[in-house]
Amino acid sequence: MLIGNNSVVSIHYKLTDDDGNTLDESTEGPLTYLHGASGIIPGLEKELTGKVAGADFKVTITADEAYGDHQPQLVQQSPRSAFPADMELEVGMQFTATSEGGEMMVAITEINDETVTVDGNHPLAGLTLHFEGTIDQVRDATEEEIAHGHAHGPGGHDH
Repeated sequence: MLIGNNSVVSIHYKLTDDDGNTLDESTEGPLTYLHGASGIIPGLEKELTGKVAGADFKVTITADEAYGDHQPQLVQQSPRSAFPADMELEVGMQFTATSEGGEMMVAITEINDETVTVDGNHPLAGLTLHFEGTIDQVRDATEEEIAHGHAHGPGGHDH
């Protein structure tokens, strides 16, 4: 079966940056997603379209087809006093913040006595990504998976 919209696809993969550093990999079992439902980055989805179970893939995806360019305006400094005094802040901590554009996930990237720097960019924004792996399984999605917009069962969501 060829991978196309409304296929449930399971892949084993390794993701590296330009320097060959491993950023992520499917060590706990394959990643399962609903093809065509924005479950993975656009560039990888495009590259997997038309492939079959058992096929290997190796692809380089630029930032514009992945998590977008790093946007400096999404990096903000807030006064330390804007956070509860008893809140234990750590670099890497993520939370939801409200901005002019609505709610967004941000991560703390720097802390000092006066300010806390938060970044609303995806951690992989601005990076060229290198994926290699194998397509484990391809099957037709159920009507429920299509209605919910994601795969169910092992590697997918349960509801």
